Amino acid sequence: MKEKLNSSIFKPSEIVKLPEQMDHHNHGYNQVVIGLSGQTEFDIEGAGNLVCPGQGCLVTADSEHAFSGIGNNEILVLNVASDQYQANYTQDHIARLFDQSSYFHLDRQAQNLIQALTAEMAAHPNDLLLSRACTDTLMCVLHRHFKPLNDDRQSYRLNMDVIDQYILQHLTRKISVAQLAGLVFLGESQFHFLFKEQTGVTPHQYVLKKRLELARDLIEESQLSVAQVAQSTGFASQSSFTQAFTRLFGKPPARYRRENPSG
Repeated sequence: MKEKLNSSIFKPSEIVKLPEQMDHHNHGYNQVVIGLSGQTEFDIEGAGNLVCPGQGCLVTADSEHAFSGIGNNEILVLNVASDQYQANYTQDHIARLFDQSSYFHLDRQAQNLIQALTAEMAAHPNDLLLSRACTDTLMCVLHRHFKPLNDDRQSYRLNMDVIDQYILQHLTRKISVAQLAGLVFLGESQFHFLFKEQTGVTPHQYVLKKRLELARDLIEESQLSVAQVAQSTGFASQSSFTQAFTRLFGKPPARYRRENPSG
């Protein structure tokens, strides 16, 4: 169902708790969703992801999206109607930020700012001026962090330390290009291009190698079974793990362990 923007009830920003039942809709204005507590599940035009505290997503106008909450959850929703922001942002700014729906990860400074703003909003839920100020402030933050590709793509360098840290923390789960792109405030296509330019491999190949390097360490240094190593490094099955391990290291994990005993 398509929602119509009603200026009499439209709030620039609000704190929302989502029900556990999956719902879906679209609306004629852009939206920013930021996780405050718990977890929420989003699917935007077929691209699904979990949104946790410090993470968020951009939903472009008229994009079909589904959403649900997981347990006790809260999100901050910024409703961004371009015609209401002409005084503060040009149409080009809005177009660049909402070039496509995407997921992102906020740095600690931005998270602290959101925490302070939402505390004020929770204390004064009917203050429309505060609601507008919150959206204005966070739109400025997002504009600074999201990097348009433009002609600077050859000189722009991804922060691989941030990317590596996230990968290592989430190796037991599926890691999408959208999640990695969100860490550095880029759209998926921009991130994919820059990542391959900088590393020489695709994000998928890079994550797979990280999984297998950790698996090799576990094979060498732990007493975990091959099945347990596969599960610990995020592989869907022992057979897919064995095939990938053999391709990279030239021998299956069980044989690798026999031939490379720990200390």
